[in-house]
Amino acid sequence: MIFLTLEHILTHLSFSIISIVTTIHLITLLVHEIIGLRDSSEKGMVATFFFITGLLVTRWISSRHFPLSNLYESLIFLSWSFSIIHMISKIWKNDLSTITAPSAIFTQGFATSGLSNEMHQSSILVPALQSQWLMMHVSMMLLSYAALLCGSLLSVAFLVITFRKNIDIFYKSKIFLIKSFLFGKIEYLKEKKSVFKHTSFLSFRNYYKYQLTQRLDYWSYRVISLGFTFLTIGILSGAVWANEAWGSYWNWDPKETWAFITWTIFAIYLHTRTNQSLQGANSALVASIGFLIIWICYFGINLLGIGLHSYGSFTSN
Repeated sequence: MIFLTLEHILTHLSFSIISIVTTIHLITLLVHEIIGLRDSSEKGMVATFFFITGLLVTRWISSRHFPLSNLYESLIFLSWSFSIIHMISKIWKNDLSTITAPSAIFTQGFATSGLSNEMHQSSILVPALQSQWLMMHVSMMLLSYAALLCGSLLSVAFLVITFRKNIDIFYKSKIFLIKSFLFGKIEYLKEKKSVFKHTSFLSFRNYYKYQLTQRLDYWSYRVISLGFTFLTIGILSGAVWANEAWGSYWNWDPKETWAFITWTIFAIYLHTRTNQSLQGANSALVASIGFLIIWICYFGINLLGIGLHSYGSFTSN
């Protein structure tokens, strides 16, 4: 009873704080940037990280196994993964809270309100999940989903801004707000020399658009590279685990097949990044396709509830 009460408290606290953070970002985007509000949002993201961490630890202690036994727990872990990506981006001297905060509130909100109460209950692990590989494989896969989704959304933003015909909105106040909203305190002055070489063919108005798209493209590549690394580790560890549980490294299970498709899409993306002629819009288009593929891999297969990974379906165990 104590653990259940603590779990409810932590769930509501984390969801409330991330909701406030998202609201602050909307105010910043639609009205104007307020330094005090931005500082509060940063503290809110850190608080959300610790509250979700406490929630996962509480379920771990109460259930006596790593909390990744059903769809509800995987969604909570995915929300935690978005906060991890946020923390990593701060280490990189960048701010991706525009992406991570709404993503975290969406996943946690769906887990809390979109699933039945029966699915919220921690259940006994099925035999296939009773392995030390559970933590390694599933955590790496969910961390990869979080990173790849964030990187893909940055690529989607890149495409929207690149192909927008009327960029007056970016030239005026909105462009400054979007840059502050998305990247926080970026030292643009360090790049002045390299960027101003292009001012001969870019109007002063398009300079802002050019600078923003370059930052979007750069950070999309970095975040997707991180996610691809997690995805590779997750698939390899899953293959080893599958051999122990089912006697085969690869069974072409629907989840495995779509994980492989996801890996292939982002491998193509990284390949396009090595070819200068394919960088920019071409690579961003591939990443945008990957955004849809991830959701099919994660939610689509769970919705069908078929295959060897059916314990992660929308039906309670």
